[in-house]
Amino acid sequence: MADYKSALNRYASEKMKEVFSTEKKFSTWRRCWIALAEAQHEIGLNVTQEQIDELKKYQHDIDYDKAKEIEKEIRHDVMAHAKTYGEKCPDAKGIIHWGATSMFVCDNTELMQMRDGLEIITKKTAKVIGLLANFAEMYKDLPCLGYTHYQPAQPVTVGKRAAMWANDLVEALYGMEHVRDNLKARGIRGATGTNDSFLTILGGDREKLKKLQEIVCEKLGFDQVYSVIGQTYPRIVDAQILSALGVAAAASSKFGNDMRILMHEQEVEEPFSKTQVGSSAMPYKRNPMRSERIGALARHVIQLSEEPLTTAAEQWLERSLDDSAARRFYIPETFLGLDSILNIYSNIAEGLVVNPKIIEKNLMDKLPFMSTEKILMKAVEKGGDRQEIHEIIRETSHQAVKKRKEEGIQEDLIELFKIDLAKDGLKKYISLPETKDSIRVLEESDFKDLLDPKNYIGDCAEQVEEFNAEIVKPIIEKYNPDLGDVKDLNV
Repeated sequence: MADYKSALNRYASEKMKEVFSTEKKFSTWRRCWIALAEAQHEIGLNVTQEQIDELKKYQHDIDYDKAKEIEKEIRHDVMAHAKTYGEKCPDAKGIIHWGATSMFVCDNTELMQMRDGLEIITKKTAKVIGLLANFAEMYKDLPCLGYTHYQPAQPVTVGKRAAMWANDLVEALYGMEHVRDNLKARGIRGATGTNDSFLTILGGDREKLKKLQEIVCEKLGFDQVYSVIGQTYPRIVDAQILSALGVAAAASSKFGNDMRILMHEQEVEEPFSKTQVGSSAMPYKRNPMRSERIGALARHVIQLSEEPLTTAAEQWLERSLDDSAARRFYIPETFLGLDSILNIYSNIAEGLVVNPKIIEKNLMDKLPFMSTEKILMKAVEKGGDRQEIHEIIRETSHQAVKKRKEEGIQEDLIELFKIDLAKDGLKKYISLPETKDSIRVLEESDFKDLLDPKNYIGDCAEQVEEFNAEIVKPIIEKYNPDLGDVKDLNV
């Protein structure tokens, strides 16, 4: 039987593909049957050690063709595999699946797969956070133009912006950790969650039932079990887990979009290998293909992450089967998708290229406009009327922009502010040499260093330092991710 097939196999890691592989799924079904048999043996039921040994011997020896043949006949995948297992284990055949329902193997296996997937995803997320934190530290005080509404705004720093990307992933990591750490087993419970089949086997002894449940869950690597269930574990759990993955995808997509903007501005670029081709028609192109791929994959993951909510909402009473077909693809696809995204994110984050000269050029082109806030703050601090000064600066700025757009003339905006703030009737706001009789609110010295970018970045550097020390460092210490070289992408 072929492994799980997905277009995402093109991008996902071997580890994640293994988690959702055919071998992993069906050998874990057998692991569940072995755990049940061992627990039944340990509490004194009629299951022998020889039967358990036989089950263990053939856990990974699965005749997929036989299982497929039986399933075609009986239209039931779990029973087909139980029968196939029994043919390999004739002595243990009679106790395989004793007291259990299909969801015992299906649900517990899927929970274990998601647990393993979350281990991979959280560590990869921590790795990207670490790479971004290193980058942020390196460029924590390099001023660059800020943007709101994708319009030039007050300067920030390259490092501060990277810390924002990292912080988005930190918040996503917290959510994934929460669902991972609170993941429980479905356990045993029987056909509709009543434990009736197991109580029948155990002669109504609930203490033995609790012990049986405890042993099975421990053998499957869980220390908790969902308190009350129907035939399945609560499908709302899928929604919680995949929603957490969707948040991480959204955080990654935001980074990818920012990179596409920054590459357009030529300020920060993703890695571009010497032999890489940007366009078949335009040889000069350096397209943001990795960032674009993050965006494409993120849309897929975000859309998939919403579907479990509908599934959970549509479950009837103790269980309905309209969940099964969809869960077969949206659970693995979401994990494979986010794994793929983080592979690309790591690759970009390790190889980010910064172009300081272009960053400076773009910033200095707009910095005179950014100075307006400082002029306004200084004037008001010295007793000026905030609303009047705001209007003067607004009109002067807009006229300067209009002249640039219509005539291609770029005037010295700082000098224009000095002149317009000192016009008749408004002399109280500035004292120039020719207006010595005016009230001195703004002095010539107040305009000094207005075009020094370092004077506009506030505490960006300190924010980065505190973020790395207080938030990132504990994450790195917890996960100890390998922050060495990231292997190049396959495609």
